[in-house]
Amino acid sequence: MTAAAAPQPRALIVSVYGMYARALGGWMSVSSIIELMAELGVDEMAVRSSISRLKRRGILVADRIGGVAGYGLSVSAGVILEEGDRRIFQRRRATAGDGWVLAVFSVPETERFRRHQLRSRLAGLGFGTVAAGVWIAPAHVYEEARETLERLDLASYVDLFRADHLAFAGSDVRIGAWWDLDRLRLLYQNFLDAHSRVQASYRRGRKVDDRQAFAHFIPALTDWRRLPYAEPGLPSDLLPPQWIGLRAADLFFDLYDRLAAPAQRFVMRRLAPEDQ
Repeated sequence: MTAAAAPQPRALIVSVYGMYARALGGWMSVSSIIELMAELGVDEMAVRSSISRLKRRGILVADRIGGVAGYGLSVSAGVILEEGDRRIFQRRRATAGDGWVLAVFSVPETERFRRHQLRSRLAGLGFGTVAAGVWIAPAHVYEEARETLERLDLASYVDLFRADHLAFAGSDVRIGAWWDLDRLRLLYQNFLDAHSRVQASYRRGRKVDDRQAFAHFIPALTDWRRLPYAEPGLPSDLLPPQWIGLRAADLFFDLYDRLAAPAQRFVMRRLAPEDQ
């Protein structure tokens, strides 16, 4: 089993912006970012390097407010974070009777970059692959898929269908062909390995300190963020027995219930004097 790696500083910064900066207009001073990231064990040089990369990727935008240097979220990053809230903080789990959404696409050879972009987007939304040009996801992913494809100007290449799987192999068999369940197991196991001890310590009665809550919650959130996209709430009745993803979700939402509020108190106390 591969050991779980610590979240990258860039990903931690995105989590901090997603959880806290939006409540403050989407902007944070450089000094505040450095201070908060120090609580997560990230040094100033790594923070500045990560901010620079996030700026180049169009996620952060440099801006001075009241003469203070800082960065705000780009408009597109704000939209992506808002869309992500639904996936990350809602426990949507389909049933076999809910049906599926199919994405069927064809991209001209002269626009191969669009084909790559389309495949990457569908994979990022958690679609599995039925065949070349035919991708599948639980029906509840439809609205998010439609919005994302329209936002990225990819809708003209795709048709979306609602569907039922009628024959011939059982849907539980096909799930393992459409999604890489071994890879998903590894991702979930890494998450459990990284955060189970923290959960256990709070279950044993550890006092919830605001500062420690932040230090524990943001890495857990950062590691969790990609999992609801890798596995988009597949029907538990079609997955292997005692699916590990259910345990991982239980762990994250338990930590969320315990730590999100005290972590927010800690951050708001740190940011209020300078950034509000």
